[in-house]
Amino acid sequence: MISVVIPTLNAEVTLPDTLSALIPASVDGLVREVIVVDGGSKDRTREIADWAGADVIAAGPGRGGQLAAGAAGARQPWLLFLNADTALEHGWEREASHFMEKVDKDPSRLAAAAFHFALDDEGFAPRLLEGLARLRFAVLRLPPGAQGLLIPRRLYEAVGGHRKLPAGEDVDLARRLGRRRIKLLRTRAVSSARSYREEGYLRRILSDQLNLARYALSAPAAGTQKLRDERTDP
Repeated sequence: MISVVIPTLNAEVTLPDTLSALIPASVDGLVREVIVVDGGSKDRTREIADWAGADVIAAGPGRGGQLAAGAAGARQPWLLFLNADTALEHGWEREASHFMEKVDKDPSRLAAAAFHFALDDEGFAPRLLEGLARLRFAVLRLPPGAQGLLIPRRLYEAVGGHRKLPAGEDVDLARRLGRRRIKLLRTRAVSSARSYREEGYLRRILSDQLNLARYALSAPAAGTQKLRDERTDP
């Protein structure tokens, strides 16, 4: 069963779609709790989350700390981290459930999963960005937060969870998980293209690729020994 963790900051425009996409899985009992970790919103974000039945946690600024706080408050054996502007595609729960069942039945398959990155916009630029995301995953296995992350709590804790970093907390966690421990599901995680349009696609693409190159070329992350220990557990 899944605890969904969503970090927020002034997300009243996009959060309703993110939460709505979780309803079928909640009805089926796959999603048992939704935790919205708010970093100090000045809009109706908390009100929307509360109205939707989510547990709302107040946290300091910083996405890494928000994600860690949400995980610490979660009660289920599986964690699903989602951005507040990302809605999972219809039927995601069936593929996720199948993946979880395989992992739970065979400890040697202990792994996490990300979704296919997609944008709710038309044209060449969003398709280019989606293509770059597919290539990046194939080469580096470093999914950003926009792709979501479905992970067993056992594995999450073994590698040390999210760190309170100024940026790149999702990529940092992915590096500690390792290439073989991150699978890509067919289901799309559809993100709002609003920020891309406002900042400009070209500028955002260049910025994202430079940031990923920086993390990919940095020294190997700590936490490897914890993962080795986890693999040898009975």
